[in-house]
Amino acid sequence: MGKRINGAALLLVILLAGCSTSVYEYQNNQPALMLEDFFSGHLVAHGLLKSRTGTVKRRFTATIDARWDGDTGWLDESFLFDDGEQQTRCWTLTKTDQGYRGTAGDVVGVADGVVAGNTLHWVYQLKVPVGGREWVLTLDDWLVLVDNDTLINTTDLKKWGFKVAELVLSIRREGDTPVGNFENCPAKN
Repeated sequence: MGKRINGAALLLVILLAGCSTSVYEYQNNQPALMLEDFFSGHLVAHGLLKSRTGTVKRRFTATIDARWDGDTGWLDESFLFDDGEQQTRCWTLTKTDQGYRGTAGDVVGVADGVVAGNTLHWVYQLKVPVGGREWVLTLDDWLVLVDNDTLINTTDLKKWGFKVAELVLSIRREGDTPVGNFENCPAKN
């Protein structure tokens, strides 16, 4: 019986390993994603936060003002949730040999992303307020460029390795010039 359990465990490991997706599967997809091209100017996002079972828990809109200076860019994000809550975040992005590195005030450490074709994948940790406490969640984040002005972002949010929520976000370029003053990005001012 011990051999049967070990064989079943081995089969499960093989099946699970076959389920993972590599960003390099998208290396031939076009148009090619270059964050400095897409995240430049004024953008508007619409998103959903879903529970681990798929129930929509929150909806939101966001405005993003973005600009670059050489290999460094800033994304000034302002979120408005359907319950009236507002949040802001400022990303500082740096182009690297394989993709991009990102930091923000609520990101633990850095987000290192790899780009292949029209897709960027990065995994990072984010501090998230939950019920009056702060959780550190791991975000498995995929950004896929649909066309030159539209990007779809899907993210699994995990705690202790288990999926607790999913984020689905559509981002649309609205203009080449930022409309904000980057007030959430003190390093940019």
